[in-house]
Order: sequence, then C-alpha cells, then structure tokens
Amino acid sequence: MLTGVLLAASFAVMVIGALVFTNAVEWAGVRLDLGHGAVGSVLAAVATAMPESLIPVVAILQGRQAGGIAVGAIVGAPFLLATLAMAVCGAAALIYRARREGAPLRPDRRATARDLLVVLCALPLAIAVGLLGTRPLRFTGAAVLLAAYAVVTWKTIAEARQEGGGAEPASLYFDTTKDDPPNTFQILAQTLAGLGLLIGAAQLFVNSIEHLAHGLGADALTLTLVIAPLATELPEKLNSVVWIRQGKDTLALGNITGAMVFQSMPLVAFGMVFTDWRLTAPALLAMLAALGGTALSLIAVLRARGWPAPIIGCSAGLYIGGITSIIAVS
Repeated sequence: MLTGVLLAASFAVMVIGALVFTNAVEWAGVRLDLGHGAVGSVLAAVATAMPESLIPVVAILQGRQAGGIAVGAIVGAPFLLATLAMAVCGAAALIYRARREGAPLRPDRRATARDLLVVLCALPLAIAVGLLGTRPLRFTGAAVLLAAYAVVTWKTIAEARQEGGGAEPASLYFDTTKDDPPNTFQILAQTLAGLGLLIGAAQLFVNSIEHLAHGLGADALTLTLVIAPLATELPEKLNSVVWIRQGKDTLALGNITGAMVFQSMPLVAFGMVFTDWRLTAPALLAMLAALGGTALSLIAVLRARGWPAPIIGCSAGLYIGGITSIIAVS
C-alpha cells in the first residue's frame, strides 16, 4: 500500500517538476534567441521528456541498471510516443474536425518528416547494437547517435532562426511581477528548482518500482517499460491535443517528434555507454513496435490528407498489442 502511494507521489512530483522546468527552459530559449521553432521542437520537447529521461540516469547512479529499470525507461518512451501518442493526435484531429473546418492534421511536412526519418534510422541501430551487444560496438553506436543528434539539432536551430515568429511562452512562474521578459536570475532559479523536483521524483520512482517488483515477483524492466511512459510522457503530450484543437499542428507534432528524436538518440546512447544494452524480449518488442509506429506516422505525414482512421487504428493497435506481448513474454 505504501509503495503504491509513494509511486503515485513520484508521478505527481514529476508532473509539477516538468511544468516548472519546461516553462523555464522555453524562456531560456527565447532569452538566447534560438528561434521559436527551436524552442518548441528542441528545448520544449527535451524538457517535457526530462522526467522519463532522468529515471535511467538515477537508476544507473544508484547502481540499479541490472534490474532493468534503466533500459525499461529508455525504450519505453519511444514506444509510447510512436504509437499511442501519435494515435491520440490523429484522433484529436478527427474529434475537432468541425472546429478545424474539416482540415486534416497537417504539420510542417519537412520538419516532421525529418524528425521521423531520423528516428527510423536511430531505432534500427539501437536494436542491432542491443542484439549484438559487444562493448566496442556499443561505444561506436553511442558516438554515432550523439554526433547525428548534434547535427539534427544544429539544423533545426539554424532553420528556426531564419523563420522567426511564434508566440512567447506563458509567464515565468518565478517572475512574480510578470514583467516580460523575465531576468536571467529568475529563469536560472526556476530551471534549477524544476530540475530538483524531477531528480527527487525520479529517485522516488526508482525506489518504488524496485519495492513493487520485489513484492509482486515481477520483472522491473517490464514494470518500468509499461508504467513510466504512461505516467511521465503521456500527460505532457496531451498538450498536443490542445494545440491540434487550436490548429497549431506543427507545434503539436513537433512536441512529440522532437521528444522521439531525443529519446531515441542521446538517451539511447547513454544506455549504450552505461548499461550492457542487451535487449531482452520485452525491450525488443517495445523497440520493434516503436519502429512500426514511426513508419506509420511518416506515411501519414507524407499523405496530402493527413492521418486517416486506419493509420490511427494501427498505431493504437501497435501500442495495445505491444503491451500485451510484453506482459506475455515477461
């Protein structure tokens, strides 16, 4: 009972920390004149992915990677984002079609397709390294992913600076006077506060999952893979539903695809270096489902009419089927 309460508390603190951290990081991007496109698709996406990303970091620092918590958190995020999160976005466009005057889901094709293509290249590399698992190959794979992520991020920021425009973030929470823009000290203080909340919540989550897995006699990797993304990723990505309702499709999809790029490149590289990165059956199933969901999303982006119902259904089916298979093989 106590473990369940602590697990729920860790989720609540993660959500609060994510809100505080994301708001501060968005203002930092504006302050640094990175361009609003980069703030949305790079900084905001990374910031909203931070709760899930800190779980493997904390697990490794505490010496718990052997239990599978680190690997479960790393592979769980792209699995949920490429399947369920994308299906939710497609469904939102259908639900709000009257408000959108029948317009299909139409993000910036070039930017969204680029993100998805990057993920389609990164995931097979992660799977191949996870199956072979030699130390030199893991370090080489990590170096390739980090270098590629740096190039993609640089191009995104360069393009965003050229395009300009966009709306400013919501008022900084630590700016009590609500003066715009907030000063550097306020932004830094809120960033550190949000990061502190996220780290504390991640520590609580890792400890709670270990106790829960021990009590249930379950696999820690599977529990983390199933529970962590739902609690840390999906609530943040529901922001995309609001943006789709408002017709801001590029912002809505960029929030998801940007997180997918981050989760499948530097975070996977971190796993390759600091764990043995051997994908067991549950982790491999999650990665394959993520690969399939990414391919479906790319097909939808390249279509003139956006996300059709069959692709939405297939994306949701990949998530449901993946969860069922993961539990079955655990």
